[in-house]
Amino acid sequence: MTSEKTLPLRIALVGPCASGKSTLAKMLADGMFEIRHVAQDHSFVPDMWRRVSKPDVLIYLDVNYETIKARRPITTLRPADLAEQERRLAHARKHCDLLIDTSSLTPAEVAAQAMEFLNSLRS
Repeated sequence: MTSEKTLPLRIALVGPCASGKSTLAKMLADGMFEIRHVAQDHSFVPDMWRRVSKPDVLIYLDVNYETIKARRPITTLRPADLAEQERRLAHARKHCDLLIDTSSLTPAEVAAQAMEFLNSLRS
C-alpha cells in the first residue's frame, strides 16, 4: 500500500505594517501550511506577492491607522505612509482569497477566521 503525501497549502500573507502578518504566520506555523510573509507593502512591483510566493491562498490583513498607533506607539509611520502602503497593496487586496480587517480583533480571533477559511478549502 502506498501513501500519498499531502503537500501543505502555500499561504501568502500581505497587508500594511502592524496588520498582524508576523503574528498570524507564527500562529499558523503547524506544518499544515507553508507560510510566506511577503513585504508587498514596501514593493513597487504590484504583483510581487504572486511572483515571490506563488501561493495557493492569498490572505490580506487590513488595519486602520489608529490601531497601528496603538500596536506600535513608537512609530514613524504617518497616515500618508499608510496610504502609500495601501496603494502598493491594491493589487494584492483585489486578488486576495481572504481579507481580514484586524483593527478590532485579537490575534486569536484573526487566526480563528483564517483557520476557518483554510479548513473550508481543505474539505
